[in-house]
Amino acid sequence: MSLIEVHNLCKSFGSLSVLHDVSLNIDEGERIAIIGGSGCGKSVFLRSLALLERPDSGHVFIDGEEITAPGAEVNRIRRKMGMVYQKFYLFSHMNVMDNLCLAPVKLAGMTRKEAEEHAMEWLSKVGLTSKAHSMPDKLSGGQQQRIAICRSLMMNPKVLLFDEPTSALDPTMVGEVLAMIRMLTKHNMTMIIVTHEMNFAREVADRVLFFADRGIYEQGSPSEIFDNPKGEKTIAFIRKLKYFSYEIRQKDFDLLEMQGMIHNFSEKYGLAPSLSYRLELCCEELIYEMISGCYPDGQNVNIDIGISYSEADGSTVINLSCAGKKFNPFSLPEDDDVHLGITMLNRIANGRITHNYSDGVNTIDILL
Repeated sequence: MSLIEVHNLCKSFGSLSVLHDVSLNIDEGERIAIIGGSGCGKSVFLRSLALLERPDSGHVFIDGEEITAPGAEVNRIRRKMGMVYQKFYLFSHMNVMDNLCLAPVKLAGMTRKEAEEHAMEWLSKVGLTSKAHSMPDKLSGGQQQRIAICRSLMMNPKVLLFDEPTSALDPTMVGEVLAMIRMLTKHNMTMIIVTHEMNFAREVADRVLFFADRGIYEQGSPSEIFDNPKGEKTIAFIRKLKYFSYEIRQKDFDLLEMQGMIHNFSEKYGLAPSLSYRLELCCEELIYEMISGCYPDGQNVNIDIGISYSEADGSTVINLSCAGKKFNPFSLPEDDDVHLGITMLNRIANGRITHNYSDGVNTIDILL
């Protein structure tokens, strides 16, 4: 039996039909990413699973129990799901520990001591134990969202529902929240993630659903949806995002080849010459900093660098993954004669840079 079963779900708002005859099965441990244009019903579908929006018709089963059945114990069944919203919705008058302990004590019958021990376990996993007694307004947006995710986990849910968890964050804080979601994949957590972060969906999802025409227009593995979509509307949506990637496996890689490929990528998709030059420069400086910091002997270099360009909003992101020891070049002092490239990168990106280290891999995102 699937952990979640959806049969013939329909939802309208007045004369506007948003979801029509949507059916879906999700297995335990499966990670689902939902993508699609604005207003296509992604968030309505997610909220309908927890009956935060009541469907007009259809059936939803959570762990074998129908939450949509007449007389169903909705609140009890709903506790099997944790919901993470765009906004954090932490109680502003409570500190972090009180926010985390409220529901387990009031609803799950935990003692305060048990709840605090459980809370500290999750805070330790996400690196926020020092914030246990901080008030929400003293936390960054990324920290608040991580606390909001911890709060959902305090009830030991069977599945986590994420409704665009990074859309309300400054770009510099997106990486830390995505890193936390990646961490949860190691706990075999079932997750349904509505997201506009296409690279992230490609990385963490077992299955990607593209919503259009009031339901699931197309679904498949990340490679099927992002590299070989079949439906006309899927193709049109995916092609708004253009990708460039380059692998580096030795210290004396072909820099001129890479720069030429970036130049061709920029010309193909109409990027301004000034942006193309900044991309070439940033990639060069970033790669050499990582080679110097992670591979001082020049052996076993393992770096992948990519550029994603969105035709929808014109945003351009450099993404680098580098296997090896933990190394964050942006923690180095600026204006150091040895690391002038870092000073330049900081100024070009205006601080919109994130670094994460997980499973022996450094990941750096730079938003230009």
